[in-house]
Amino acid sequence: MKSLLASKPVLWFLFLFNLVVAAVAPFVVDGTQGVMTGVGMGVVSLGAGVSLFKNRGRQQERQAQGQGQGHGSRRQRA
Repeated sequence: MKSLLASKPVLWFLFLFNLVVAAVAPFVVDGTQGVMTGVGMGVVSLGAGVSLFKNRGRQQERQAQGQGQGHGSRRQRA
């Protein structure tokens, strides 16, 4: 379950869907319930957004390491 929640498509869905719900909820649901729904969904959206931002740096590091290893292995074969 943890790997599913950490996958990039799921994080994008959580980020965008909850962001839209957080923006719309106070206008659709009246009173305190609408405000609290917006706040709760906003917190979930921010959490997903932070995870996406953190994973972006890790992916760039992996790509840089993979490219460096790929060039070295080619030289050894030639």
